[in-house]
Amino acid sequence: MLTSLALGLAVGLILALTGAGGGILAVPLLMFGTHIGVAQAGPIGLMAVGMAAALGAFLGLRIGVVRYRAALLVAVTGMLFSPAGLWLAHRIDNRWLSVLFAATLLYVAFNTFRKARGAQACAPEAGPRPPVCVRGADTGRFIWTRPCARALTLSGSIAGLLSGLLGVGGGFVMVPALRRYTDLAMQSAVATSLAVIALISASGVVASAASGTLAWGIALPFSAGALAGMLGGRTLSNRLSSAHLNRAFASVSVVVALGMIAKALV
Repeated sequence: MLTSLALGLAVGLILALTGAGGGILAVPLLMFGTHIGVAQAGPIGLMAVGMAAALGAFLGLRIGVVRYRAALLVAVTGMLFSPAGLWLAHRIDNRWLSVLFAATLLYVAFNTFRKARGAQACAPEAGPRPPVCVRGADTGRFIWTRPCARALTLSGSIAGLLSGLLGVGGGFVMVPALRRYTDLAMQSAVATSLAVIALISASGVVASAASGTLAWGIALPFSAGALAGMLGGRTLSNRLSSAHLNRAFASVSVVVALGMIAKALV
């Protein structure tokens, strides 16, 4: 129990310091700390990350930066695909599931390194064309079009499938997607992503609990630690350089990913 609590505290701190994608380290920490497989660690990590994301989304709602209609559309789509990912997770050999998770972690680390080096601009990542989801100047709400709905639905599908398959919240998918396809500022994109993660994670946890595959003895202290770390880390994050934090997170992610690959293949 103390091990799970300490691991959850570490995950909460990582989430608070590095943002919505930091929860991807929950599963490998559980694997190395409690000696369980990806399929077993996934729902536990999803529960902890979902609870921490719900807290962050609530704080975002209070200051009015969550685009809740977009979050609901993405989350509903993700909820439809999350059970499919959970079903696949229990039918793929644990070694290859670990390699797949490690590859995802390396992808996140690469993008985080780019962000730390300033490769990502502060403006929305729209590329040469304007974003497909733009807000009305008078209301501040999205002007809903078919391309906008299609882009958000696709993003939700990918986030939902990965949440069920690997036990990740999907922040590393949602934040770049919202920055690319919408005109949201970074603060609003992160807060909206947290709302999506909280809703998708809830559906994955319910599905896992209903199937009897959720280890409550590990999940409850781990989630409590994550919430405590999230609250404590919010104060600390304001005192540290985001570039240094991102480099540290990316470096740890690379080491963990290589360790997972070595453990799976040896």
